[in-house]
Amino acid sequence: MKLNDTKKSDGIMRIILLLLLFLAPQWLHAQSGDRVIAIVNNEVILKSDIDREITDYMRQMEMMNQPAQFSEDVWYNVLESMIDSYVLLEQAKVDSITVDDEIVDRQMDQRIQQLIQQAGSERALEQAFNKSIIELRADFREQFREQLITQQTQQTKMQEIEITRPEVIEFFESIPTDSLPTIPEQVGVSQIVAIPKAMEDAENAAMARAVQIRDSIVTQGASFEEMARRHSTGPSAPNGGRLPMMPMSDLVPEYSAAAAALNPGEVSEVVRTDFGYHIIRLNERVGDQIATNNLLITVDEEGLDEAGAIETLEALRDSVLNHDIPFSELARRQSEDEFTANFGGRILNEETGERLLPLNSLESSLYRTVLLLDEIGQISEPRPFTTESGARAYRIVRLEEQIPEHRANLEQDFARIRNFALQQKRMQEMETWLSEIRDRVYIEYKIDIPDRFRGGPPAMNQPLEAPLQGVDSPGPDGR
Repeated sequence: MKLNDTKKSDGIMRIILLLLLFLAPQWLHAQSGDRVIAIVNNEVILKSDIDREITDYMRQMEMMNQPAQFSEDVWYNVLESMIDSYVLLEQAKVDSITVDDEIVDRQMDQRIQQLIQQAGSERALEQAFNKSIIELRADFREQFREQLITQQTQQTKMQEIEITRPEVIEFFESIPTDSLPTIPEQVGVSQIVAIPKAMEDAENAAMARAVQIRDSIVTQGASFEEMARRHSTGPSAPNGGRLPMMPMSDLVPEYSAAAAALNPGEVSEVVRTDFGYHIIRLNERVGDQIATNNLLITVDEEGLDEAGAIETLEALRDSVLNHDIPFSELARRQSEDEFTANFGGRILNEETGERLLPLNSLESSLYRTVLLLDEIGQISEPRPFTTESGARAYRIVRLEEQIPEHRANLEQDFARIRNFALQQKRMQEMETWLSEIRDRVYIEYKIDIPDRFRGGPPAMNQPLEAPLQGVDSPGPDGR
């Protein structure tokens, strides 16, 4: 491997590790007899700190099915990433960047919930760290705040960096013609969604079942967690229905209103939402945030009025084809998928916001539907699919655009090329900016550091091919 290739690889790894400092929990404790590796202003980095960070990094990569091998390069990259984090905290003080307690608590609870899911249960997580969930929150709350401040500092700088059209053209023209990738077939599609309503008998049966389960909990003393594991159809069922502390605004209004009326430990009456029938236990309330257990009983799919949903979509399809009513107008007014309805039914790339989607990246039911559309403007018959929440639904799909497989070019792929060119520019300028900040901060190494690691990350140059071939690249704000 050439030295330049090694430096590029190290730069990429360093950025990944810097991001993982936000993703992974920090358990930084000075130990007597531990070796000091570096000092950043008044902050001391110990060998044990680096060793813990490497363990977290290896776990994170393993959880993402990307097992990482320990090496000397990994060790030095972790050290430099930790230095970068302290340097960014110093810059945050200069820029007066802070993070509200509410945001810290919300993000921390979400992170703990992710760790619980990865560990398999609360008990497994507590055993892994030999601490209770309450102790874990208390131990790393301030470290987590620092991670959020570091992230905000990076994002603030990143959003200042823009790119002009001439720069995009220059970037594209710098790529050898024989290195330009082939872009797979892309489509633009819109949808109108109808969710079948529950028929009366099915509604009554679901309601009666929920009432019976609630009675077992409230009157007969059955364990809420055990009943949730046995009967709930919600995603939190394996965890006894437990939901983390979250803002009430993140929950559907009926759920948050019922939970807010409870005292800690109380169980609600049966509550109806679009998801089904809920039994709620309030565990804790802090301001406008609540921690609850949820037991959900959904209406049997066989009791759904699927014929009614299909008839509704057929009527809307007829209105477009035979009465010249715009598809986008009907989508805004009639579609039961709120996100796409706001865009006239248009299905967008959730990461980048792009309107064109690689055909081979569509989820299976949408892919099969689009394959049957031969011409721009053609609308499918109503087709069944499953929503992200797991509900059965129907939709009609309109083919808005279709671009065959082709060699990357500015005319057809400008938005995608601009997005990647901006990403590269931001990464390069961020590295320069970080190096400049490091020059203004006192950094002392207590061990010998190879020259290629000392002084911050090297310049990065990523290959163009992967993002242009349909692999989702980060959006303009780096997310």
